[in-house]
Amino acid sequence: MLVFAGLGNPGAKYENNRHNVGFMAADAIARRHSFSPWSKKFQGLISEGTLGGEKVLLIKPQTFMNLSGQSVGEALRFYKLEPSALTVFYDEIDLAAGKVRVKVGGGSGGHNGIRSLDQHVGNAYRRVRIGVGHPGVKEMVHGHVLGDFAKADREWLDALLDAIADDAGLLAKGDDNSFMNRITLTLREKLVPTGDDDRPPPKAPKQPKQQSHIRQARPQQPAPKVPESGPMAAMLKKLFGKD
Repeated sequence: MLVFAGLGNPGAKYENNRHNVGFMAADAIARRHSFSPWSKKFQGLISEGTLGGEKVLLIKPQTFMNLSGQSVGEALRFYKLEPSALTVFYDEIDLAAGKVRVKVGGGSGGHNGIRSLDQHVGNAYRRVRIGVGHPGVKEMVHGHVLGDFAKADREWLDALLDAIADDAGLLAKGDDNSFMNRITLTLREKLVPTGDDDRPPPKAPKQPKQQSHIRQARPQQPAPKVPESGPMAAMLKKLFGKD
């Protein structure tokens, strides 16, 4: 059995926050793969189903983000599972919006939900880091993650959540690289237009240099022949200083 945990804060107030993208990922997986209805257990909401041939428990801790480890740790202990059976979906400000990276282990990176999990279950679990972008300065981070996704974000966000749900079975099989590659390809197909219209227009053939209207009106004449001897030749040599 595997546990997939999506992190976030409970309540309508936080529903569309960037900090709740882990909840959104869990909801998308449950919908796509017809998991059981959500029910209350382990200080969270749980839903059961199958991914990639593996039985999976989805959990959304209702302890608020900073205490996520209490809920997830309780579930792991109940089923006598090691941290390696756990996959966690959460927001990552150090990734550009829409990017997804998967890794096992590591530090919390200042994320309070991950810090809580590390305290309760150790850090040897898989992390699906979902990029929400950085506001640019440290003082704005709190407001950024607790702010709602903008309307303009919905296009890439919906496509990303669909892709995570579609390919979640690869995570259940432990094929992290294929999961990341499929996410990237899916977003490229959905968000980047393709076809002839996207290619740069062909360069116009080089046109011959246009002559002025004066030159066009006067046919080019051969250069006059300079005499080599006689009075004219002597005058020219004197004029140009030639001996």
